Amino acid sequence: MAQAQAVTLSYQDGTRAVELARESVESYVINGQREQPGSMREAFYNRTGVFVRLCSTRGRGQLRGCDGAYEGTDQLGHQIVDSAISAASDNSCGSEVEPPELPNLKISVCIVEDTHLSTDPAEEIKLGKHGVAVEGRGNQAWMYPTLPCENNWSVFEYLDRTCRKAGLPRGAWEDDDVMVTLFDGQVFREREPEGSIENI
Repeated sequence: MAQAQAVTLSYQDGTRAVELARESVESYVINGQREQPGSMREAFYNRTGVFVRLCSTRGRGQLRGCDGAYEGTDQLGHQIVDSAISAASDNSCGSEVEPPELPNLKISVCIVEDTHLSTDPAEEIKLGKHGVAVEGRGNQAWMYPTLPCENNWSVFEYLDRTCRKAGLPRGAWEDDDVMVTLFDGQVFREREPEGSIENI
């Protein structure tokens, strides 16, 4: 398992991360092209994990895409671009983001600060701070750190839902053959589509 570099972004870096994610989504959806990070901020050369999440503000709102990895295998700037494109593609939620949807998308980026293989996740998880990844029996899945607070989940429901996403039974996170990794995530997101950025 690759280990993320311990990295903390400034507000300015986080704002640029969200802007880069939006530029990448728009370039892919409108032109079918991969955005280049260009002249990257110094923090974007770190090799750490990142997730990009796209939510629609239309109707009751819905998740339109989310992708990334908690492992740092490439420079952060390039991982933001690749995760944003993957989140907008039909690989994520089953249908590709279309150009008319772009003005209604709120974009969120989670920068992985640190990872920790947990032996007691129910005790160690801090809701709203930790993302969760489970891996075992040939399956794996992860959950975005803000999800339990957005959906009023308990720690146990958070863990069980991550297991279910991985195709594992409820409570599998307690078994010896299932690994639970907690990742500390800095989350930067648009308050409104194309609007100002908040660090939550």
